[in-house]
Amino acid sequence: MSFIARILLVDDEPKYLKDVLPSYGYEIVVAPDGVNALRILKNEDETPFDLILLDVMMPGLNGWETLKAIRSDKNMECIPVIMLTALDEDYQQVSGLKFGADDYVVKPFSLPNLLARVEALLRRSKWGKEMRTGTAIACSYDGPIDELTSREKEILNFVAKGSSNQEIADKLYIREVTVKTHLNNIFKKLNVTNRTQAVLLAMQLAII
Repeated sequence: MSFIARILLVDDEPKYLKDVLPSYGYEIVVAPDGVNALRILKNEDETPFDLILLDVMMPGLNGWETLKAIRSDKNMECIPVIMLTALDEDYQQVSGLKFGADDYVVKPFSLPNLLARVEALLRRSKWGKEMRTGTAIACSYDGPIDELTSREKEILNFVAKGSSNQEIADKLYIREVTVKTHLNNIFKKLNVTNRTQAVLLAMQLAII
């Protein structure tokens, strides 16, 4: 089976997410606590992880301590981390951001909310990797392009912020299939084949 992404789930009560996430195309590896998580992350035989879901309240090495250890290791410091926390106080979230958390999901959470955050963070992480390695723009720009409509620019701005097609549809009060149609038109006008190329070229040309 081909997976969308490989996720390390660090949680002492992982059953729900361990069972449900694979049905959405994610390969899940479970660590019951921070110590085991760091051991898995440092195992050179393991395939690199695309994202970490890290519970805050765990026995032994808790989420904050585990996050500090991850961010202090150059071999894993760039892996995106979403904290799973029952704490909703602003100061706790600010502290976590200082430690290097990329996002938060407060328990109890809805599955659609978690999936949307995972998808958005994976997309931003992919763009970052492509930009650092210089592989993002595989399209050619050698002259004038067809001008984008105001609606197409609006949709492309949402794409640049990591919004999914459904999120864009909800925000603009249109159907998801309409968003897909607009994106296909954008790809044709910019002479690109995917969202990443479209956003990066649009930024390069100061379209967005």
